[in-house]
Amino acid sequence: MISSINILLTITGAWIIALSLVVMTAAILLLLHRTPLGGLLREHLPDRPRRRMFLASVSFFLTFAGVRLLTYMIHNDIGPFHDVSMGGRHIHHMVWGILLLLLVGYGWLAEVGTGDAESSRFVGRLMSILYGAAAALTLDEFALWLNLRDVYWAREGRASVDAVILFGALLSVGYWGAPLIHAVFRRGRRHRH
Repeated sequence: MISSINILLTITGAWIIALSLVVMTAAILLLLHRTPLGGLLREHLPDRPRRRMFLASVSFFLTFAGVRLLTYMIHNDIGPFHDVSMGGRHIHHMVWGILLLLLVGYGWLAEVGTGDAESSRFVGRLMSILYGAAAALTLDEFALWLNLRDVYWAREGRASVDAVILFGALLSVGYWGAPLIHAVFRRGRRHRH
């Protein structure tokens, strides 16, 4: 009985990540739907894909920073935080990222949050935020999938940071370069016809 209570009281990284994602997502959505910030976002980024790219970028970088901080604290025994283990097997945070990516991908295949209604705008923003968070959780452990062993704190773990920087740059290019990319594709279509 006491060991069951101890298990329930253990603050694992998964609970902290889940709680942090819920708080971050709720805060961003509240700011966008309950303050003038949502209107400013639509006014200054009238293109829906750019708004989604922007929200995914913000979520990506906030999640990456939070996960790196949490893993540093776990690794150095700072605070009451612990790794997630099931049956003696460490469950890496990329597992939660992959599951979340699958969920968001399925939602977008089903065209969840792609309409013009206010509820679709809310769900579209939610999906964008979750996509950015899931990508950060997954890419933060890129070195693990590349090396097929846990090298998070080893020299090879630098590959994860490089992957995050490259993907973050891709998100930023998609956001900042969207008008140029659209113009290039429009011009290419006009020349073909």
